[in-house]
Amino acid sequence: MTSSDSSYQVVKLPGPRTKLGEGPVWDIDTQSLYYVDIDTPAVLRYDYRENRTYSAKLAGANSISFLALVAGQPEHFVVGENNRVTLIRWDGRSEAASHVRVLADLGPSQSHVRFNDGKIDPAGRLYAGTMQLESLGDLFAQKEGQLFRYTNGTMVVQKQNVSISNGLTWDEPFNPLRMYYIDSAALDVKAFDVDVNGDLKNESVFYDLRVNGTHPGYVPDGMTSDADGNLYVATWGGSKVMKIDKGSQKLVLEIKIPAEQVTSVAFGGPQMDELFVTTSSKGDKPAPAGELFKVTGLGVKGKPMHKMVL
Repeated sequence: MTSSDSSYQVVKLPGPRTKLGEGPVWDIDTQSLYYVDIDTPAVLRYDYRENRTYSAKLAGANSISFLALVAGQPEHFVVGENNRVTLIRWDGRSEAASHVRVLADLGPSQSHVRFNDGKIDPAGRLYAGTMQLESLGDLFAQKEGQLFRYTNGTMVVQKQNVSISNGLTWDEPFNPLRMYYIDSAALDVKAFDVDVNGDLKNESVFYDLRVNGTHPGYVPDGMTSDADGNLYVATWGGSKVMKIDKGSQKLVLEIKIPAEQVTSVAFGGPQMDELFVTTSSKGDKPAPAGELFKVTGLGVKGKPMHKMVL
């Protein structure tokens, strides 16, 4: 399946349809795109050279919400598993991944939430957020989630009263101490300054998705940025990825995706100039919902994704 306009092309990649595809991470070392299916749950790897996707389960996991590469440890990944953060091992081909150790556990008091999006900052630090379990009611009506920074086995709270903790990216190489963040229910992209310890301060609204003050009919989900600092925001319910210009803070391109529930985005490919897009088939959406897509012809490059320093 291909859709196009004068500036870009969208192609569906081979692989299993996901229930809730999320968290794409490009690994330069293996020329692979790693991502997760939160609800199956599974970790997946799209092998660029083979044009094939491998998938693995993780015993005991009710959800796997994000995946991060680990510096100096090939075949090791940090994942958001249920309401804890764990280190796992996977060879990228077999049908099972294995636990190595638990890095942090939110414990029984947070059994009503699960981790959602998580990313590694330019300093090798993990930031990850939570959301209330979908089975417990309207996600947009509550604010049980939090955003954390991982340090030395503990999750340090950075922001509270979050509904659905989502997209994360940093303004590098220009200002690696500026972070962008999405709480889906807030309908905006927030910007923060990051202090020397990694704590967030000076929260502001960078981009508001509301149209003339009203709900646009979709919500922001995952996010990345290109080498020029422009933002790319996946839209749950919007069938598109929004490109937000860093300088003007305005929408400059809508990348149409043939799936309504667009969940996240990441740049990759041999030249770092291809945008990978995950989607969801949740709610029995028809194919190609839940597929992994690749967007080419955007005329921009992304930045290498960072590995977690353990």
